[in-house]
Amino acid sequence: MTETDIDPDISCDWGSEGLQRALERDDVIVIVDVLSFSTAVEIATAHGALVYPCAQLGDAAQEFAHSVGATLASPARSLIDISLSPASLVGVASGTRLALYSPNGARLSKQAEHVSAYLGCLRNAKSVAARARKTGRHVTVIAAGEQWEDGTMRVAVEDLLGAGAIIAKMQGDRSSEAAAAAAVFERFADDLPAALNDSVSGRELIERGFAKDVELAAQHNVSRCVPVLKLGAFVMSD
Repeated sequence: MTETDIDPDISCDWGSEGLQRALERDDVIVIVDVLSFSTAVEIATAHGALVYPCAQLGDAAQEFAHSVGATLASPARSLIDISLSPASLVGVASGTRLALYSPNGARLSKQAEHVSAYLGCLRNAKSVAARARKTGRHVTVIAAGEQWEDGTMRVAVEDLLGAGAIIAKMQGDRSSEAAAAAAVFERFADDLPAALNDSVSGRELIERGFAKDVELAAQHNVSRCVPVLKLGAFVMSD
């Protein structure tokens, strides 16, 4: 990637189809999966870990982790074992090579593994915006969304807020979708914890005992770590 001082064109799109459109345009890509892949990876890479996105389960996941020399995180969210739970990664050791499963953020990251995609969330929104703005003339922020039982995507407000937080910090020509995302973020910016707690995903996690994950995900601009996808793994950007 080369750096530029020209304000970029900024777009916002959703899921795999939106990412494919951005890849075809050769845009700078920012993937946002607030609950919880983006938040988990930001915390892990900020501690010096390398995170390999894993879109498989079972034996295929074990084989993938072995092929990259990584430890396979627990596929079930856990506060005891390293997993997709951001709280489980707060104490991860520097140099850890981790294969991390996620049905949304990891799947999109695998789709973008041949480009240097960034990973954004509320925690690092300002830093991601600054990095993306310097990287290319066209930036697309991809909100991952969640999945219905039939595998189709459902809109997730936490990802809209995360995308909007990044876009709100970027100067440039915003598409209507990007401007709308920024406006939604600004509407809820004064009380992000309440917005995430009351989201469908947030309520589900709190009911399952993972309120700490939602708390960590709702923290805004507390990190300067910008995870970038290089050679199949997310690492902290230089």
